Amino acid sequence: MKTAVVILNWNGADLLRRYLPSVIAGTDPSLAKVIVADNGSTDNSIQLLNEEYPAVELLPFSENYGFAEGYNRAIAILAERFEYIVLLNSDVAVKPGWITPLIEYLDANPDCAAVQPKLLSDTRRSHFEYAGAAGGFIDRNGYPYCRGRIFNVCEPDNGQYDTTADVMWASGAALTVRSSVYLSCGGLDKDFFAHMEEIDLCWRMRLAGWKLAAVPASVIYHLGGGSLPAENPRKTYLNFRNNLLMLHKNLPDSTRRSTLLRRRLLDTIAWAKYVATLDFKNAAAIWRAHRDFARMRHNYDSMPRPAVDLIKGRPNILVQFYLRRRKTFDSL
Repeated sequence: MKTAVVILNWNGADLLRRYLPSVIAGTDPSLAKVIVADNGSTDNSIQLLNEEYPAVELLPFSENYGFAEGYNRAIAILAERFEYIVLLNSDVAVKPGWITPLIEYLDANPDCAAVQPKLLSDTRRSHFEYAGAAGGFIDRNGYPYCRGRIFNVCEPDNGQYDTTADVMWASGAALTVRSSVYLSCGGLDKDFFAHMEEIDLCWRMRLAGWKLAAVPASVIYHLGGGSLPAENPRKTYLNFRNNLLMLHKNLPDSTRRSTLLRRRLLDTIAWAKYVATLDFKNAAAIWRAHRDFARMRHNYDSMPRPAVDLIKGRPNILVQFYLRRRKTFDSL
């Protein structure tokens, strides 16, 4: 057995009780080991796992390291045992046999570092789910979008993206990655804590010469928003701050400054929209995100600068979505 399905949990006993049975039932035990890495939970998660799911391997941590560092620590421990690691969110249900196409694709494509399944919404199973849909891309301004999802518009799944495709990033909700590549590329950036950390890692893997793919023959159902609701100011803060950090880290000197300047202008518009709607908490979150980015970006000054701009020439999603009214990936 060369694959581990690792679920990172923090005070998520209710989600484990709801979703873990599906993962256990749908994962062939001859192909993958289901493991829960617990981020210092203070609820009854550990008791639940020990009493109701004794076959699931438990990897306990003494504190909450966040999504990024929690997985870093888990994979550092497990990498010697498993060639492939699946980073699976705790709010995911799977279709039986879901793991097989992912393993088979990595086995057949040694130049591919990571893959994702097709993500459908667990609350509206006829539609794609926000956090990855059928494979992710990044527009020229740094906005992530997907086959099946642009901004907050998730398309119905009519089989239109059922072909395997090379992608810019694969969803952290169900990221199957070569453990050696994960470690050699530095893993998830712990300073991100949560949100966009998998996109940053995928960008670094692409810069290192690896390919990534979406394999829609594998299907999962993702609840989404299991940690923070979409309009939570904490989520707004992390998304804006981490997007800026991601651009700063992964763009070459030739385009980094101009791209970040555009983002400052665009983020100012987003801030003004929150102010106009009297949503002062989210407006303040954007201000804090830019303040903290200005401080944190110097942490990366010693990193080697990328030589290529992987988002140059990509579509401008703002123009396509708001001006040309193109709401679907295949209409871009």
